[in-house]
Amino acid sequence: MAVRRPPAIALLVPLSAALVVLAFATVPALRYSLTTFAHLNWAWLPLALLAESGSMAAFARNQQHLLRVSGSRITLRSSLAIAYASNALSLSLPVVGTGLGTAFAYRQFRRRGADHASVGWALTVSGIVSSLAFALLMFVGALLSNSTGATALGFGAAAATALPMVAILAALRFGAVNRLINRLVGQAVGLSRRFFHHPRPEAASAFAELLTRIGRLRATPLQYAYAFSHALRNWGGDCLCLVCAIAAAGGPVPWHGVLLAYCLGVTAGSVGLTPGGIGVVEAAMTAGLVNAGLPASRAVPAVLLYRLVSLWLVIAIGGLVAAVSARRRPPEPSGDAPAATRPVRVPDHDGDHGLDHAPDHGPGAVR
Repeated sequence: MAVRRPPAIALLVPLSAALVVLAFATVPALRYSLTTFAHLNWAWLPLALLAESGSMAAFARNQQHLLRVSGSRITLRSSLAIAYASNALSLSLPVVGTGLGTAFAYRQFRRRGADHASVGWALTVSGIVSSLAFALLMFVGALLSNSTGATALGFGAAAATALPMVAILAALRFGAVNRLINRLVGQAVGLSRRFFHHPRPEAASAFAELLTRIGRLRATPLQYAYAFSHALRNWGGDCLCLVCAIAAAGGPVPWHGVLLAYCLGVTAGSVGLTPGGIGVVEAAMTAGLVNAGLPASRAVPAVLLYRLVSLWLVIAIGGLVAAVSARRRPPEPSGDAPAATRPVRVPDHDGDHGLDHAPDHGPGAVR
């Protein structure tokens, strides 16, 4: 029996409301940008757009690659559309935006035939390699910085980003950690049911089964390295967009400090207190660029142009994709895709070779 689900167009309601809030919250910044943008060198804008589109394409290719590793076939067009729409949701809403964007991506991949264990594994590993790649860029940025204080801050932030990802990898890899997590989840479900009568009693066992199935999915070191290279291109393209924005503002690019300023700005925005990190990212990134030697008169318009491309344009494209997706909904599978029930051919990144493996067999231990 099919389960009724809320219409996909319901996702547009919070997205539209968030866009209205964003517009009113950023009126002063937009007003200031109208005066500063008049003096920009717009010849750099196509390069900034190209860099940002390359960043989003790398993000989409990474998820497509990891789904292929787990035995699910998703077209690049679908993966790119899901990437834009899920990022629009993540950037438009404070606090809950990231979770809503991930849930949207999960359901969209499921509707295209991927089983839930494959999607869960792909999204988990994608998040892990993305965080590790970002930590590496921050580490390199800290090494390049001429400021002792900025270097120490960069090293600390890189460690804080990488260590939780290592802990998650250990949870998926080692059976003892897996059992500990299942025990803690069971206790949390019991407490929640005692006070809130929710979730259902079988929630803990369902989570344990999902974690076990995710743990059985493996990839080769080459496939993990290929995913990591996509993550590096994702962050690198976004940072290159900032570099183009600085050039458009007429300022000399502070090569020794631009990478760390970019990473610190992204880290500040990831707290999620404001939609898309509005105000927080601009302040942190501008301060980092000024600290690196870029005049404030150049840093402010550069950051505003960067945010116009990396935030507002992505939200606009993602909102359009979400609207189209709400009108053209592919059927959602009622059960797992065949990849979860029989051995599958796991291709590597070039699609010519692979390893045969059965996700339902093998060791129980493997974001």
